[in-house]
Amino acid sequence: MARSIQSGVLQPGERLPSVRQASAARGLSPSTVFQAYYLLEARGLVESRARSGYYVARAVPRLPPEPDTASQPDGLSREVDVSELVFDVLQSAMQRDIVPLGSAFMSPLFFPLERLGRSLATAAVHLDPWSTVDDLTPGQAALRRQIALRYLIDGIEVSTDEIVITNGALEALNLSVQAVTRPGDTVMVESPCFYATLQVLERLGLRAIEIPTHPRDGIDLDAMESAIARHAPRACWLMTTFQNPLGSTMPEARTRALVELLARQGIALIEDDVYGELHFGARRPLPAKAFDKDGGVMHCGSFSKSLAPGYRIGWVAAGKHARAVARGKLTSSLNTNVPTQIALARYLERGGFDRHLRRLRRTLQDQQAQYIAAIGRAFPTGTRVTRPAGGYFLWLELPEGSDALRLQRQASQLGISIAPGPMFSASRGFGHCLRLNYGHPLDARVDGALGTLGRLAGRG
Repeated sequence: MARSIQSGVLQPGERLPSVRQASAARGLSPSTVFQAYYLLEARGLVESRARSGYYVARAVPRLPPEPDTASQPDGLSREVDVSELVFDVLQSAMQRDIVPLGSAFMSPLFFPLERLGRSLATAAVHLDPWSTVDDLTPGQAALRRQIALRYLIDGIEVSTDEIVITNGALEALNLSVQAVTRPGDTVMVESPCFYATLQVLERLGLRAIEIPTHPRDGIDLDAMESAIARHAPRACWLMTTFQNPLGSTMPEARTRALVELLARQGIALIEDDVYGELHFGARRPLPAKAFDKDGGVMHCGSFSKSLAPGYRIGWVAAGKHARAVARGKLTSSLNTNVPTQIALARYLERGGFDRHLRRLRRTLQDQQAQYIAAIGRAFPTGTRVTRPAGGYFLWLELPEGSDALRLQRQASQLGISIAPGPMFSASRGFGHCLRLNYGHPLDARVDGALGTLGRLAGRG
């Protein structure tokens, strides 16, 4: 319907099918149709009229097109050197008075922190002394069981014995890559990829090979197969769902083919899936772990993005690498905060997580629509913006000739943080791209910041 409105097939002021008509014609529930109309209304494409229904808006906003081509990295295996750039950019985004468009975190006001706090207080007061030394390295049995049940909801059978609780997802990812590589080894990554991936590879003395990645459908498997033949990588580190920074999600058939390809080659897959719970569709996209038959997929998750920011509770379902991951945990941080683990287990046991997630997903979906419309109003013609089906990041391709690093410096001086494209590339590519966070309400301050960015971007 959005495309029909944008193309002029549906004209301004034209009445849309009633909820009952659309429900019957498309075989959908009325609630699904209502949700679609609410989303179109949030985008400014339709308007509701009391006791009359929904109509195409009289003034349809100009929405920027989506990026439609995969990246084209040079195919070289290279040492990584991004930490200084990443540190400089992140340092400029850590004050509360900065407009957090470059932040890696959504608004903390969206989380049930009061209820979590009560659960944490109860866990601390009634702490069984022996629980402080039980299951130190793998983590609390009750929490691992709850995580295994979350997998089961999606039809994925994961034993509690392969789950290791970690200090956030980043420790899970660190332990996973260390379990299967040695300094000097090569790791395949997406292009662009999350900057923390590059920082970890740099710290461990690993080389990166960037694989072409499409902003909608994810990593290119043909290019991956060629890279395997050329560079003999030891591991592949990627995000199949709501990839950071692109927001791409691999189609299920391609995800299955990815797992089969890596299994044939004996290459470990480290799957970063911290945004999977933030899907806008009816069900969560299946991760690569769902197709893992030989235990070669190490699936890393976290509660930081979906439930408990600051609690630093993550995990890895490490498959056949669980013993190596647990050994790495034992010799590094030993264990993860016990009262926090118990508190989260209690919260999950008592329900409410899925109700919280439904509210959060609706909020993020509405905000995405609002941000895209605001970008369409403010940014220069030629700007392209992704339409992720979950998470809270947008990837912008600015017109050719734009300099995202210069834009970042100018914005920082005006109290606006953004994440420029070169942060997400070992080769410092994507100089005309940037990532924006739509996980904060689009209030007047944020809308004004987007307007300022658009004007700055329009100057080239």
